[in-house]
Amino acid sequence: MTKTVMVVLISHRHDAAAKVQAVLTGWGCLIKTRLGIHGGVQEDCSENGLLFLDLVGDNEKLCELERKLNVLQGVSARKMDLELEE
Repeated sequence: MTKTVMVVLISHRHDAAAKVQAVLTGWGCLIKTRLGIHGGVQEDCSENGLLFLDLVGDNEKLCELERKLNVLQGVSARKMDLELEE
């Protein structure tokens, strides 16, 4: 079984968050689960953010989602396919 996940790093969260949200909303049918984290142990509200996405769907569409996120300034997205034993 193959699982596809994506990790999205966001710097300057206050500037990029709305743009990232617009992309994710447009491609929402591909996103099964989304987890967002910001801040560290000693930070109340960091400017950096991290998203974990559990994805479903056609690989071509998933690659396009990754590309659309990566064109945003301050955003770095990486899609990964994980092979799981059944």
